Amino acid sequence: MTTDTTPEPSREPGRARALLSTADFRLLRTALSSHARQTDDREELAKINALHHRLGTYAPDAE
Repeated sequence: MTTDTTPEPSREPGRARALLSTADFRLLRTALSSHARQTDDREELAKINALHHRLGTYAPDAE
């Protein structure tokens, strides 16, 4: 008689790797700030500001 000691595969997904680093968030925020200074379109500026804010909520040492 043989016993199977192979562990059963986990049904839970593994931890996802970070797509962007903290430095990436800083760079994106800097680029957005630069673009915001160059645009006169109020709608675009509102979108840029919202994205700039969202990026800041993910970076631990946001400006």
